[in-house]
Amino acid sequence: MAVDSRLAEQAVDRGTLLLRIYGWQSSALSLGAFQSLAEAEASTAVGGLPLVRRPSGGGAIVHGTDLTYAAAVPRTHPWGATPQLLYDALHGAMVEVLRERGLDCRLWRPQGGPAADPAEAALLCFDRRSSGDVVIDRPDADRRGQKLMGSAQRRLQAAVLQHGSLLLRRNPDLTAGCHLGLADLAGSPDGLPEPEIVDRWLATVAARLGAVVNLEPVRDPQMLLEAGEDWIERFRDPRWTGRR
Repeated sequence: MAVDSRLAEQAVDRGTLLLRIYGWQSSALSLGAFQSLAEAEASTAVGGLPLVRRPSGGGAIVHGTDLTYAAAVPRTHPWGATPQLLYDALHGAMVEVLRERGLDCRLWRPQGGPAADPAEAALLCFDRRSSGDVVIDRPDADRRGQKLMGSAQRRLQAAVLQHGSLLLRRNPDLTAGCHLGLADLAGSPDGLPEPEIVDRWLATVAARLGAVVNLEPVRDPQMLLEAGEDWIERFRDPRWTGRR
């Protein structure tokens, strides 16, 4: 979370969109900035999982079987003007990629209602539906569709920071609900090739922006050093985790 917050500063310094893509060593819960810690700790679905509070909003995500990204743009960037622009740009690119691979995905839109569905107060992000979520319609899913990708934002003074999660497979540590991922939908334990999806997604995002992809692989320890000790200590502090 410290590195992702630093990403927002770097986006302003560079004047461009920056994306960081990563995974998790084991199952963990990331709590939205404005969610209740007590509710998460009392949940039987995720009880006992280590947790961190994100700087971005939205619902809690059980990580470990997903592809997580952080995106940051300056507020002056074409995609930084309104929340929906960045959502739709990144999610729409993923819809293109998954459709190329035979998954009939779409961006979820509310039908004559608010930006999110009546379950918007649910603890878990993948139990919610917000405008621009990536869903796939299946006979065994409800009318909202099976959610594959969701994101949440934090609009800072000079930048927009967005966290997102693409579910690769069902997480066995989630003891309630049925959040299926790409491997489950493909009927294969391997699912769709993750590196290929990432490469194609980045290329599609760049094409929509009229830009080129510039990969900068950086090892996590070095990134943490660059994040700054003040950022690191902020997210380690129990007062941050228990702020709500």
